[in-house]
Amino acid sequence: MRFDGEEGGGTLLYLFDVRPVEKLTLLQKFAGTFLKDITLGVILIDTEFRLIDISEMACRVLGLDKEKSVGRPMEEVFRHVPSQHQLIQPSILNGMVVRNHAVSWTNNQERYELLLDSNLLKDEQGETVGAYVIFKDVSNLRSLEEQVQRSDRLAMIGQIAAGTAHEIRNPLTSIKGFMQVLKNTFIERGMSKEQDYTDIMLTEINRINELCSEFLLLSKPKHATMERVSLQSVMREILPIIHNEALLYGINVIYDGVAEMPEVVADGELLKQVFLNICKNGIEAMGEGGLLKITEHVLLEERKVCIEIHDTGPGIPNFVIDKIFDPFYTTKENGTGLGLSVCQRIIHDIGGTIRVSSKGFGTTFSVMIPFP
Repeated sequence: MRFDGEEGGGTLLYLFDVRPVEKLTLLQKFAGTFLKDITLGVILIDTEFRLIDISEMACRVLGLDKEKSVGRPMEEVFRHVPSQHQLIQPSILNGMVVRNHAVSWTNNQERYELLLDSNLLKDEQGETVGAYVIFKDVSNLRSLEEQVQRSDRLAMIGQIAAGTAHEIRNPLTSIKGFMQVLKNTFIERGMSKEQDYTDIMLTEINRINELCSEFLLLSKPKHATMERVSLQSVMREILPIIHNEALLYGINVIYDGVAEMPEVVADGELLKQVFLNICKNGIEAMGEGGLLKITEHVLLEERKVCIEIHDTGPGIPNFVIDKIFDPFYTTKENGTGLGLSVCQRIIHDIGGTIRVSSKGFGTTFSVMIPFP
């Protein structure tokens, strides 16, 4: 640029170095896009262990409000979680590097399986200015892996059950028949003590017979009649049974239905068995008093319908929750440990899933079934 003044003319030259600006803009765009990535959870903290920024996906998984959380100490952000179970520990600022660390996280009533990475952030002089945590939700992959493992175990048990259940039932039928004859004889002769013994033996025989029935269902489910079924109709048919069972324990039942729900392709009788079993487990877990809530959802994007069954019982410990679908695993004194295995088999056969979440003050079973 040239200019003229009283004492002569001169030239003023402006020089711009656009390279750093372009570089910074590119990094800013990348950072903004990275934080908005719906498949990654990103958390940034400073050297004071305060939350500097957090991605939308991390807020959703961790159940946080971004506006209320940013700028606060991490201890306050996760104040509702015991310190030893918090997702991010202060030791991260001491240089502890984490790679592909598997973590389970329960947000309200939904459980997530996460793969977590973390590292320090340093400036040009090598001084620590903060740290970052990145995680990915791998719940579906973990769920698929667990289903494959359980399917293998169920297949092995099914092979054993198919060859033995019928053989056990045959002598049981004879024993039960003769035991009933003896019972009638004891009644006729007024032998009350012996009659009590036969009642106990008949009860145990019936229990063995029920176990054999569950074996057979586990190994080869009964012939399923696949047809379009209304889950709302299924739930309304079994609600009186659930209410009657709950009354025995002084438990209230709340049914929160939706106006319309798509039909699913399944066997209605088998679905009744699934929901009755889960509801009965919830009622028994609460003992005396409590609330059993049954909620319907329609997940249009996933093309699935969901029935959530929530109880206000003591919850399921973390070291138990991964085993409850395993055959023969039970915490009940007289349980067989096959109920939930059979339920999972029924739902899995129609392309659905069963998920369970618990935070120590209640348990939620979510049964999701695809609709055409």
